[in-house]
Amino acid sequence: QVHIVESGGGLVHIGGSLRLSCTGSGTEVAANTVGWDRQYPGKQRDEVARITSTGITNYADAVKGRFTISRDNAKNALYLQMNSLKPSDTAVYYCRHFRSPDAWGQGTQVTVRG
Repeated sequence: QVHIVESGGGLVHIGGSLRLSCTGSGTEVAANTVGWDRQYPGKQRDEVARITSTGITNYADAVKGRFTISRDNAKNALYLQMNSLKPSDTAVYYCRHFRSPDAWGQGTQVTVRG
């Protein structure tokens, strides 16, 4: 059974930083493409970043240069370092394991205020 848990969200001021973490059981960050999605209220989830099993990364245009995705295979953990946060980054962030079927955690709220 796959179980994914995100953490690290919270309230931060404009320009601040947060580091999201994701751990899982029943699935491995080393074996799958893994990534982060975010969801605004009433909207569908959008991809923020992903990293393949070979280390290739991809970012949404809105976060390029500000967010960094990384993983620790030994800890089976995925991270998202978010810098220079903006109010438009306010959303629920979900860790995603690309598998069949895809798996997400319960999400962690990020709120950016002035």
